Amino acid sequence: MAGSLAPSAFLPGPGPSPATSDRSSKNMAGELPDNLSVCGIAAKPNPPPRAMQVKAQAQALPKVNGTKVNHKTVSQDNEDTVPHSAPKTFYNQLPDWSIILAAITTIFLAAEKQWTLLDWKPKRPDMLVDTFGFGRIIQDGLVFRQNFLIRSYEIGADRTASIETLMNHLQETALNHVKTAGLLGDGFGATPEMSKRNMIWVVTKIQLAVEQYPSWGDMVQVDTWVAASGKNGMRRDWHVRDYNSGQTILRATSVWVMMNKKTRRLSKMPEEVRAEIGPYFNGRSAITDEQSEKLAKTGNKIDDDSTNKFIRKGLTPRWSDLDVNQHVNNVKYIGWILESAPISILEKHELASMTLEYRKECGRDSVLQSLTAVTGDCATNDDQEAVVIQCDHLLQLESGADIVKAHTEWRPKGGLHMEGESF
Repeated sequence: MAGSLAPSAFLPGPGPSPATSDRSSKNMAGELPDNLSVCGIAAKPNPPPRAMQVKAQAQALPKVNGTKVNHKTVSQDNEDTVPHSAPKTFYNQLPDWSIILAAITTIFLAAEKQWTLLDWKPKRPDMLVDTFGFGRIIQDGLVFRQNFLIRSYEIGADRTASIETLMNHLQETALNHVKTAGLLGDGFGATPEMSKRNMIWVVTKIQLAVEQYPSWGDMVQVDTWVAASGKNGMRRDWHVRDYNSGQTILRATSVWVMMNKKTRRLSKMPEEVRAEIGPYFNGRSAITDEQSEKLAKTGNKIDDDSTNKFIRKGLTPRWSDLDVNQHVNNVKYIGWILESAPISILEKHELASMTLEYRKECGRDSVLQSLTAVTGDCATNDDQEAVVIQCDHLLQLESGADIVKAHTEWRPKGGLHMEGESF
């Protein structure tokens, strides 16, 4: 007896709890048990509240050798009361990969944009604004400058930019100049006052001199400005340079007049329009009057029987050849003029200068023919050495009305520039 009492003093055993001892002592004293009513019928004990059940489950677990051991078994009722959470595993503890992927993508795009800016940084600080060719106004607001990259689809068989490509650059800078200056109305380059009067610009003459042709991947820099031309006209000039070397590629000048968009007749320049464009007039000339006189007049030899003539008939405008003013774009005329030039000239020579005089506009339903008269030694024979050639051109309706007269000068490819050509 003493031996069994000694260990119980040190080790906990499954002995009766204090509540059980009290009930037992009360029963021994003649009192009724707690679960018996006065009639001797066993009473059903009242269940504790749910909060007390949850609290009871949160009691501290017994420890064996310092480790917690859970001997309790949760009943089905308690499982319904306490929410069940999924066991923690390595997979469901990973972060949300979509958030990480979005962050990586954002960082990559920002780094790529920064690298592009660094890679395209120009060598000259004054060109930083126009790095991507958007264009800007310089020289006290009198000159507009824009850069162009020669694309692969803008070069010809000789791997250099075509004359049509360069002419498109001239037209693009002219329109962007008007837009940047805040003078662009509803028409194609028309000012707000011109739009109110249904007036548009039409070109009457273009002269250009080409010193060299850019190649695929070259960057060209185009400057353009305007000046007065008589009482009712406006002159627009261009100077095209190589962006990296600064060498002249092309110089050009043109004369523009106003035409009523509805009646298709030429019109005088209103004073309101002159007040709009007058502040942008610049007296500088890309091609001076003396230099312009050196370029031969158009169509002098077209009717001379002693010259070699070439003709191409059945030329018709396509829908894509029309501009927003519903007439053929002036650059398209150059392609039609060169349609009748001998292939031997195109293969061995390059265009050095051109003068175009526009006589009549061409509509969508027009049928045209192109005539070329070659002056001098035309290198039509493959055995002949390429020489400088001059040509007169006439683009006319098959009914006989003249559309464009032109004069071109051609130099051998890879040869020296003609005397007096460099300006």
